[in-house]
Amino acid sequence: MSKLLIEGGYKLKGKVNISGFKNAAVAIIPASILAGDLCNIENLPNIEDVHVLKRILKELGAKVDFHEEKKVMQVNTANVKECFVSYELAKELRASYYLLGASLGRFKKAKVAFPGGCNIGSRPIDQHIKGFEALGAKVTIEHGIIHAEAEELIGAEIYLDVVSVGATINIMMAACMAKGKTIIENAAKEPHIVDVANFLNAMGADIRGAGTDVIKIKGVEKMKGCTYSVIPDQIEAGTFMLMAAATGGDVIIDNVIPKHLDPITAKLREMGLQVEEYGESLRVVGKDQLKNVNIKTLVYPGFPTDLQQPMSAILTQAKGTSIVTETIYEGRFKHVSELKRMGAKVKVEGNVAVFEGVDRLSGAKVSATDLRAGAALVIAGLMAQGITEVDNVHYIDRGYELIEKKLLNLGAKIKRSE
Repeated sequence: MSKLLIEGGYKLKGKVNISGFKNAAVAIIPASILAGDLCNIENLPNIEDVHVLKRILKELGAKVDFHEEKKVMQVNTANVKECFVSYELAKELRASYYLLGASLGRFKKAKVAFPGGCNIGSRPIDQHIKGFEALGAKVTIEHGIIHAEAEELIGAEIYLDVVSVGATINIMMAACMAKGKTIIENAAKEPHIVDVANFLNAMGADIRGAGTDVIKIKGVEKMKGCTYSVIPDQIEAGTFMLMAAATGGDVIIDNVIPKHLDPITAKLREMGLQVEEYGESLRVVGKDQLKNVNIKTLVYPGFPTDLQQPMSAILTQAKGTSIVTETIYEGRFKHVSELKRMGAKVKVEGNVAVFEGVDRLSGAKVSATDLRAGAALVIAGLMAQGITEVDNVHYIDRGYELIEKKLLNLGAKIKRSE
């Protein structure tokens, strides 16, 4: 098991290049099944979740080559005849459920074990199932395996009871080759939903309205291969913005879409930091003393739940009292006990955490409980006095490409130890 050793107290300075968006990549790769053809997927992040999907697709019979330096994956799914994903593979990432929508769309049947991923609270798939059934599929769950099957899929009007990114994408994929028109109401609006829709359209789908709360899909008979480039990772970009802020540094974050980062930019400016936009890059200039702010996670375009934990690491040293309200996942405060080991003053009651700023955190041995908790502990380590040892780094590797290398290039004192 790897661990990261971080010596805190160094201001980050320089430029960092942001990788392709994890949350888009883990949906776009399974969506290639719909083509039954060769797809070239560009700007993919070299992260563990991408490698897991590569293994899954190869086991299903696809030809897959991932050129890690070029960030390009060539996927030919012509030889994939059906989709069965075992528990051993599905447990490694949450996004394995996207294979349901893609396979149901192409083969009208799929079998996928219940997905794994980070334990950040209840993440039911009832809205996915509701959508599949509305399209005409019969869905059953036996011994932890989800079976979905239909003689044919027929377009339908589907209203999501809760705004769900996963359900929106899964239904969108299943509906691509359904007969007639499908309308998804109360759809999620996140940037990666637009990215997946653009990829599906590049393969021949007819999807309109992605990025709004009503998505309309006109079924097509056949889809084809394409070449497509994944958008930049707004969560990685936001994490590096927060790292610059935490260390009082001066960092240019390159290859970003600034509009996607508006909620983070607004909060950093509220804390007294300087954030400048330059086309496809942002510059964050830190201050030695940060003001307290309140955070409430919301669906896009609100403050993203994936950046709540990294942001809360900074609030441990912000002057005064800060309140963080988590409205998306109830398990997103597991990192707080680790921050307390470093000297943070935090009280958690239900879905609310209250932070009292301290002068300085102290290095300690801490453990990542999930992907974004790991990022939060890295930020805490960059701020802390002394050495911080972060274990369970495999969580961090799921979503951040070469995090220690990027931080070393910015002047951090960090190394990986086996």
